Amino acid sequence: MKFIDEAKIYVKAGDGGRGCVSFRREKYVPHGGPDGGDGGKGGDVIIRASANRRTLLDYKYRQHHVAKHGGHGEGGKRTGRDAEDVEIVVPVGTTVRDSQTGELLADLTADGAVFIAAKGGIGGRGNARFATATRQTPRFAQPGIPGQDRWIDLELRLLADVGIIGLPNVGKSTFITKVSAARPKIADYPFTTLVPHLGVVQYGDQESFVIADIPGLIEGAHAGLGMGTRFLRHIERTAVLLHIIDISSETYESGWRDYELINRELELFSPDLLAKPQVVAIGKTDLTVTRERMKKDIDFFHKKGIELLTFSAATGEGIQNLLQELLLHIPPRRPPTDTGTDGAASQEQPE
Repeated sequence: MKFIDEAKIYVKAGDGGRGCVSFRREKYVPHGGPDGGDGGKGGDVIIRASANRRTLLDYKYRQHHVAKHGGHGEGGKRTGRDAEDVEIVVPVGTTVRDSQTGELLADLTADGAVFIAAKGGIGGRGNARFATATRQTPRFAQPGIPGQDRWIDLELRLLADVGIIGLPNVGKSTFITKVSAARPKIADYPFTTLVPHLGVVQYGDQESFVIADIPGLIEGAHAGLGMGTRFLRHIERTAVLLHIIDISSETYESGWRDYELINRELELFSPDLLAKPQVVAIGKTDLTVTRERMKKDIDFFHKKGIELLTFSAATGEGIQNLLQELLLHIPPRRPPTDTGTDGAASQEQPE
């Protein structure tokens, strides 16, 4: 399945049905009064988050989502039928923004959370509603209220506890393969990872946590170079960042240089990312060249106040210590609370 994490769609709720102008016409009932019924409500356009969805692909190519109008009122005080709602199912972690203003309308972070993106119009009142002692034969009724419509931007931001960052080919995909059941593509060329991958990690008797592997960052990623700016948003929700450094490459200068380069890109993209706690680790310690170089980097980082961890995804050395350190930064999960609204966000019908 192609991974799509952005989509722009048009939503149009149904208009309310017209109220009816009608008068009773029955045998043996002289001077029958008004009996026009009300119009039905137009359908809403509802966005619902589902844990069974992984991508916004369905809405990349199907942009228009229009609900039906409410039924018109009829004689005999019969109310028009309410139109059915249109439901748009998106992955958990999807944000909804107004395309014109950029306003954040909803952040659907729970399975089953719903947001009414466009509210259907209320049906107009029939002439039976306007009968009074002084106006016994009203010959008018209300039209239905138009349903809301707008263009909205859907943006998926993965929900993970740990986000893995680093330059291309530092071993992020190999690490997530080692500690979880995720199986991203692994090769010895840059940008092997073209889409984010999620893996569930179980550490001993501790509660499991979710880890996200995003494509490697390069200098200028915040400005759109490489794969950076498109996927940096996926680590904005994480509790801690795992920063993996590779000192085995032929172009190696220093681990500190690579560390500063990545953090500069995080800061330029969003200062909030730089404020997140980071666990920094040197990978590929099974390689001789890494073992020869890592003491210098460990000492240098220590002088800067950062304790470097080391690990090998190939042999498993240091993995348990690394997971234990990550767990220290992941807050315990709280049981869900019942808000009484099923996590729904809504908006008022315009007058």
